[in-house]
Amino acid sequence: MAIAVRSEKYVRLYLAIVLVFAAAAARLLPHPANFAPVTAVAIFGGAVLPRKLAVWVPLAAMLLSDLVIGFYDYRVMFAVWASYVLIAFASSRWLARPSFAKGALLTALSSLFFFITTNFAVWASSDMYAHTWRGLADCYIMALPFFRNTFLSDALYTAILFGTYALAREAVFRLYNPLSRKA
Repeated sequence: MAIAVRSEKYVRLYLAIVLVFAAAAARLLPHPANFAPVTAVAIFGGAVLPRKLAVWVPLAAMLLSDLVIGFYDYRVMFAVWASYVLIAFASSRWLARPSFAKGALLTALSSLFFFITTNFAVWASSDMYAHTWRGLADCYIMALPFFRNTFLSDALYTAILFGTYALAREAVFRLYNPLSRKA
């Protein structure tokens, strides 16, 4: 039993490391604006990793990729990073017993949450828009094309992560449980 627990711990750590580097690499590759896997990594990590590790995975991916891409306004960067932490935390709670419906709803809500918080930070911290209700509305309206990409990438990458994980777990189960194989 102790060996199984220890190996499970290492598998989760390995998975976290792979997710960090995969998400960071995906941000560095050419892609449409706001089409990145970091929200999906936060959702997936929150569901399958221990909470402390799940929170650090998207932050590490952002830090590594921002070191290469470059840092930006700290207030907006804080909103982006904090959004990922809160999404990972929500996922660890909401998906403690995962289902397709809960995962799909959390993914959609995470996309919306990220859109609202990060664009509010852009409006509040810059002179791009008037600091009025109309300016805030303009900020959200101008960001709608980015929301489409955010939502599509979140849905796609979340489905890929959970689907690949389920297939891998099934393959490992069949490999190590010969009685489960069909004759």
